[in-house]
Amino acid sequence: MSVWPAWEVREDGGATAWFQVRLVFPDGARVDALAVVSEDGVLLEDVRAQPALSLDDLGALADWIEQPLFEACGRRPEVEADAEVGPARRARPAWPRGLEGRWLIAQEYRAAQEDGVDPVLAVMCATGHSRRKSLRLISQARDAGFLTPRHARR
Repeated sequence: MSVWPAWEVREDGGATAWFQVRLVFPDGARVDALAVVSEDGVLLEDVRAQPALSLDDLGALADWIEQPLFEACGRRPEVEADAEVGPARRARPAWPRGLEGRWLIAQEYRAAQEDGVDPVLAVMCATGHSRRKSLRLISQARDAGFLTPRHARR
């Protein structure tokens, strides 16, 4: 995912910022969006996708890009204490932690190797984490004994 600022408007002690967002997926799909970050959260002004997004994916797009947008503008999403918070919407289900998660990482990694595709990219797609975090998860799966050591010891 790439995020870069388009413009910002400051008014009455607050600021509203517009960002260009580009998501490129391993299968060649691409989403370009113009997103607005304000005190109210993330709003999408324009979305172009190839191939077209389903209504469910379009509804989840703001959730997918919310965290990287807030990181790009140096803010954190704020939740009012009075507001009723419903169940969090995620692009994918939460990845299990601990041994179960490490075992699933190893399964994804081995399946990708057998299919002849990049195993790190497969783990990234399965977990929704960045490359760095996925490599950390893979190394934890190796340390747990679910994957062979990276280098043969002499």
